[in-house]
Amino acid sequence: MGSVPRAGQLRPVAEGDVRLRHRVVHGYRRAYRTAGEGPAMVLLHGIGDSSATWTGVIPGLARRHTVVAPDLLGHGASDKPRADYSVAAYANGLRDLLGALGIDRATLVGHSLGGGVAMQFAYQFPERTERLVLVSTGGVGVEVNPALRAVSLPGADLLLSALTLPGMRWQTRAFAWLTRLLDTDLGQDAPDLLNLVDALPDASARSAFIRTLRAVVDWRGQVVTMLDRCYLAEGMPTMLLWGSRDSVVPVRHAYSAHAAMPGSRLEIFDGVGHFPFHTDPAGFLALVEDFVDTTDAADWSAERWQELLRAGRPGTAAGRPDDAYNRAVERDLRETSERSAT
Repeated sequence: MGSVPRAGQLRPVAEGDVRLRHRVVHGYRRAYRTAGEGPAMVLLHGIGDSSATWTGVIPGLARRHTVVAPDLLGHGASDKPRADYSVAAYANGLRDLLGALGIDRATLVGHSLGGGVAMQFAYQFPERTERLVLVSTGGVGVEVNPALRAVSLPGADLLLSALTLPGMRWQTRAFAWLTRLLDTDLGQDAPDLLNLVDALPDASARSAFIRTLRAVVDWRGQVVTMLDRCYLAEGMPTMLLWGSRDSVVPVRHAYSAHAAMPGSRLEIFDGVGHFPFHTDPAGFLALVEDFVDTTDAADWSAERWQELLRAGRPGTAAGRPDDAYNRAVERDLRETSERSAT
């Protein structure tokens, strides 16, 4: 890969330069968008979304980076087999795709589910991870939008099918318009969330979506957490980006993750929802570029990793979760259940 361009020597990249390509890995076709030259930066989308969600920021990032934005298996233009859609499987699939593309190390930018995949990748393959940028990420708390919990229940396929019917589509669009008119938090995200429903055109896409969702969410909320392993992020440059009015993953999760990840940087987009890179792409680009400019790529050490594992998470005894952590998780779950009841 080429060297990083100096200021004033940024390579111009137009939207037309961002190409959708395909690579077969393990017999499955995997789609990805790519552009630019320089150190690798990987953009990971959220559940039900695709690499198209990044089209507004890829040209800016590609001025200084080789940008790769994959459609996760089961999403976008990638194949949608009956397969393992767990976060760990996605991390393994990303490793293999990057290997096929000849990319050894990268800065990972993950949104929502993609943030959980980025954290899992850094946990499984720290030697291949240079930095983490986690955008409204999942995997750091129980709470999640009630609509996602509902879709994890039996019969979700029928519900998603019904939402695509012409009459129902008009009603959901009207509801989205009303939530925006009333200036609710959900109104900040409703148009983007409805676009995700429109991106599920057939049974195979809906099945992959539901399998992915059920791997990380049940009726009580998120079931996957990285908070118990976040102490291992010591020495990994990490930035958390969140919208203050996120209706999918509440902004309080940002503060929990920031506290659990030593040395992390936290930036809040005021008045913005779950998709800050849609609402304020220029601000998003400025923060990501500044973060890369002001941090050195992680220098992973097997010895240091072993030391951290042996010491365990701060505040624990013999590597076992402490009472304070258990109480925090139980409180989060209780509050979520109480809100569901009301």
